[in-house]
Amino acid sequence: MTNGKGILSGYRVLDCSIAMAGPFAAQRLGDLGADVVKVEPVTGEWQRHVSAGGARGNKINVSFLSLNRNKRSLAVDLKNPEGKALLMELVKTADVFLQNYRPGVAKRLGVDYETLSAINPRLVYVSMSGYGEDGPYVDRPGQDLVLQGLSGAMLSAGRAGEPPTAAGQYLVDAVTAYTAFEGALAALLHRERTGEGQLVQVNMLDAITTLQMQELSVFTVAGKPQQRSAEPHAHVYIRSPYGAFATTDGYIIVAFPSLKTLGTVIGEESFLTMNDETDTWTRRDEIFAKTREKLKTKSSAEWLEALRAADIWCGPVYGYADLVADPQIAHNGTFVEYDHPTEGHVKVPGFPIKFSKTPSDVWRGAPLVGEHTREVLKEAGLGDDAIDALIAKGAVAATTEA
Repeated sequence: MTNGKGILSGYRVLDCSIAMAGPFAAQRLGDLGADVVKVEPVTGEWQRHVSAGGARGNKINVSFLSLNRNKRSLAVDLKNPEGKALLMELVKTADVFLQNYRPGVAKRLGVDYETLSAINPRLVYVSMSGYGEDGPYVDRPGQDLVLQGLSGAMLSAGRAGEPPTAAGQYLVDAVTAYTAFEGALAALLHRERTGEGQLVQVNMLDAITTLQMQELSVFTVAGKPQQRSAEPHAHVYIRSPYGAFATTDGYIIVAFPSLKTLGTVIGEESFLTMNDETDTWTRRDEIFAKTREKLKTKSSAEWLEALRAADIWCGPVYGYADLVADPQIAHNGTFVEYDHPTEGHVKVPGFPIKFSKTPSDVWRGAPLVGEHTREVLKEAGLGDDAIDALIAKGAVAATTEA
């Protein structure tokens, strides 16, 4: 079964991943029209049983709902010989196999690249890990915040001597998901040209490290130290003032303006004789502190109007309520809305890529565990009696209600 609409319509993805990075990558493939079969344990994938932000649902929690739309669920026990045999049958006609098991687990389960590529040489096999498939950190857990700390990025912002602040999103998971998504697409393009599949390896450490292309090059090539300021400057490699500043009713962002222009707008005469290329580095804390004191005196709307009139880069600091209500977000259609059979009306972030002829869409919401087991296995050639027998043995599970 394919959706017949998206740009990847006709491709089948076997998604054997858990948590965020893997499911998010597979969801993006589904958003583009691929038939994504979520291969999960008969008790359901791990993410079904935890709730990000404490957000529960009726039958599907919000965390799982957000990462598994446009997928079908095949609930199968891969430790059961008959269950594993079913997966091998599906591999024969799959285009992409995606997993984020800890290194070594795929081999123990018999679903490693060597095994599956022998069954289907055209298979694009995407293997995701925390730190790589081997090496000194191979056994460490690949958790988002742990990788944020390891990446070096947390010491590029904030005050010197104070604990660093984590990103306000699951940054490493999201970046890794997009890296895997990109790798899968590139490997599919190679297969279209040559007919051969291949192994695609992505790890969280490399993804978050290479994302910092400019920052790390400043350090490695130019030798500039990563030195935080006494003031909460937003990035060590961008001149002052650069950060979030309090107003009488909220916060605004000001991003490295001309000091003369800024001084004129906010009434700070000392800025008028400063040099943008030297003083903004050598007097960074002084400039930040003076800007902070001036901006405390008026509302966000007043300052944004004045700063924008002077062509100074600035903007509001939003919360989620502000973001969702923003007119540009509405204009872009950034969020999608649809009705889910068990969770009701859903509004969630949509698709960041627009195609003129093959638009993305929500063809199905996140599935119940095993909701499509019968459907997928019938497509693999099994009859109702055979499927009933597998269910009775516990090799697979099938949801009977939606």
